[in-house]
Amino acid sequence: MSEMKINGLAYTIRTGELEDAEAVLDVQNSVISEGEYFIAVSEEFNKTPEQQRDWIQRLLENERETIIVAEINGEVIGWIGFQSENRKRMSHKGSFGMMIREDCRGKGIGKELIKALLEWAEANPFIEKVSLGVFSTNQRAISLYKKMGFVEEGRKIKEFKMSESEYVDDIIMYKMV
Repeated sequence: MSEMKINGLAYTIRTGELEDAEAVLDVQNSVISEGEYFIAVSEEFNKTPEQQRDWIQRLLENERETIIVAEINGEVIGWIGFQSENRKRMSHKGSFGMMIREDCRGKGIGKELIKALLEWAEANPFIEKVSLGVFSTNQRAISLYKKMGFVEEGRKIKEFKMSESEYVDDIIMYKMV
């Protein structure tokens, strides 16, 4: 657990807990409702707090997976979840997803969540490669990932259909730890 300050406001980065399930789900619902950078659209996403709790429990019970949250005044405002493969030949790697409430973006929280994840991965004897997928239109996120040492590994062309005539590529990025 580490405490930092944003414009004088203290925030904490820590490992997620089962008790964070509803708050993590609230952040996820708010990001999905923006409709810009998530695969699912609001009407498709109907995860319950119990399902979210089960997901967090699974992450915490697997030594190759984790969830890390950012909170301000005890309120979860963002999180990063890392999932790994169970197959032996793929168990050295995993990928993450990250969500931060819109009003808390651009303040360095994403950078600190990624930093905490990379520190966790470097200390984990099983993890060698950290990956992610990002919409090609999410330039702010791509810039952050590059600053954190991630490089583009590949691109899935027109992977997401945003509207009848608009497509977005899925950029696959990675970093060896």
